[in-house]
Amino acid sequence: MKWIKTHCSRMDHGGCGILVGVENNRIESIKPDPEGFLNHGFICPKGVHGAEKLYHPKRLKEPLVRVGERGEGKWREISWKEALLLISKRFIAVKDKFGARAVAFCQGMPKGMEHFVLIRLANLFGSPNVVATQDVCHAPREITGLHTCGFYPVADLHSRPPLVVLWGSNITATNEEGEISTLLTEAMKKGTRIILVDPRKTALADKALMVLQLRPGTDLALALGFLKVIIDEKLYDQGFVDKWAYGFDALSRHLEGFSLDAASEITGVEAQLIRAAARVYAVTKPAAIQVGNAIEHHPSTFDSARSIISLMALCGNLDTAGGNIAPDEPDILGLGKFVKADQLPSKPKEMIGFAHKTIPRLMTVPPAYFRSAVIGGRPYPVKAAYMQCTNPLVTYAESPMTREALNALDFLVVSDGFMTPTASFADIVLPAAFNFEFNDIGHYGLGHGYILARPKAVDPPGNCRSDISILNELGKMMTDAANWYDDPDLLLEEVLKPAGMTFKDFSEAGFLKGRQRYRKYEAKGFKTPTGKVELLLSTAEKYGLAPLPEIPAMQTPEADFPLIMTSAKSPYYLHSSYRWVDCLREREPYPFVEINTETAVSLGLKDKDEVIIETRHGKITQKARITDRIRPDVVCASYGWWFPEGDASAQFEWKKANYNMLTSASHVGKEFGTPLLKGIPCRISRK
Repeated sequence: MKWIKTHCSRMDHGGCGILVGVENNRIESIKPDPEGFLNHGFICPKGVHGAEKLYHPKRLKEPLVRVGERGEGKWREISWKEALLLISKRFIAVKDKFGARAVAFCQGMPKGMEHFVLIRLANLFGSPNVVATQDVCHAPREITGLHTCGFYPVADLHSRPPLVVLWGSNITATNEEGEISTLLTEAMKKGTRIILVDPRKTALADKALMVLQLRPGTDLALALGFLKVIIDEKLYDQGFVDKWAYGFDALSRHLEGFSLDAASEITGVEAQLIRAAARVYAVTKPAAIQVGNAIEHHPSTFDSARSIISLMALCGNLDTAGGNIAPDEPDILGLGKFVKADQLPSKPKEMIGFAHKTIPRLMTVPPAYFRSAVIGGRPYPVKAAYMQCTNPLVTYAESPMTREALNALDFLVVSDGFMTPTASFADIVLPAAFNFEFNDIGHYGLGHGYILARPKAVDPPGNCRSDISILNELGKMMTDAANWYDDPDLLLEEVLKPAGMTFKDFSEAGFLKGRQRYRKYEAKGFKTPTGKVELLLSTAEKYGLAPLPEIPAMQTPEADFPLIMTSAKSPYYLHSSYRWVDCLREREPYPFVEINTETAVSLGLKDKDEVIIETRHGKITQKARITDRIRPDVVCASYGWWFPEGDASAQFEWKKANYNMLTSASHVGKEFGTPLLKGIPCRISRK
């Protein structure tokens, strides 16, 4: 057996160094690489079973063209030549009639280089509309950081800080874009303490110094409560504030009307516990806040994120070893150059989001606005879409709206490795290769200061092709072929060229990391208009934003919907992917909703009872999981569920247990178009 050194990917954001055992062009074994840069010999169940998806009997292996009605599940196999010609012909026809902006290029969670190759294709085609789930993932943290302090503040777990606040980050179960739990758990063995902020007592709760079980969606109130304590008790770093904080006095005055009791009433966390946690964070030097994806699932995500960044700043933890740092990227090609941004300079003002006044530097279109363009032509019509690495019928808020949009498109192409509910509505489905079957670069563009080598281990079966390869071929057919290659791997070589490396060199090295420097602001200031951390947003009037975080109001319980619903990612799946991988399905065979024991007793429910979860927007069925590790007023439903074993003509029962049958995209945050995904009033009853 030949062992190949690579990195896990497409089971989450990836990052764990692994050794892949290959025999006769088949992966026979996967084990952790003890020298893994991020995981140090750790591997999770998804990583262990990561190759099993490659060999599923129902895997797509040939391009398909629809022959029945949309969603009916009737297809005809076609050649790649026929598929690519048809796609390019239809997209160019839409461009000729409606303009390039009428074609949208859609991506789910970025898995690797395919995301940036897609943006490159869109730019060269002339479409400003790359649709992505950044409204609820990564962008609120990153772009809020750019506006507040000039960078995306990444928790420096490599430096083993004495204190880490896990804020909505279930780091032992999910991979927060490379912040893998190994680094933290090793630090904890050497004395690092943690404070946990989560409605659920997650795996590390029993080892935490404090656990703040807030109501879902109240992160802003909690962050303001922390700020209130730190400012009132003068626990902030006076030297840093005097020299590097813009708007400190304004923020102090703003918080005069906000009490710790108000924060407690809104969040459900005792005032004294908020005070104690704020004090510990303020006096521990350095301290890091590992902010999870959870804070990005509420329309107030911009204010939540900038309030948490303000905490980092006031306590002197920005760009400090063991705090929240601005990682230096390695010497690689910049994103703008790779995606050919200069070929579409008008993009910021042509994007669908511009009409909705989304925040500057958000360069993707929020799904709510994409669907309104498809369904209602606002601000202009979108007639065709290309989708990869995404299953929006299940993953976008308000699934019925997504179905309407899919049906309204004149032409839809989906690239995937398996037939999904979304692919069921496509005109053409392309069989995508999985990781291990092509060369790739991980963590490019994520802002963590490193990239990871993902060399190919085996050949893909049938006529499967990587997304990078598919896009490269479409690029040659629909745009100037001079921007593309005979060998798609040369796209990867472009990225590595400034480092003086080939992909082969890179694979042997395993990763590239920037030279980490700290306190860079001391020489050049912060990359904001004022040169300081903007506690008060200096560009607020220019961009139509609130200069300071809004003070949230108390949400009163609804008589008809007395419980608060949230969701959490599964440690065994990736969003809506891999319910069809048997070994993972065995670990979590059905969707479940976590219900507190006390609440279950009051409702007459027992463990594994089928229950109906209902909101003002819809109802679904899941099974009860009774637990004492969640607040009594909160339930946590499973997300991303559909049933691959179900009827293809009914799109695999996509409505039955789908969390997004319970959500709405009618009210979204101004800055990122973020819908309410957590903190939704609901009720539970036995089915």
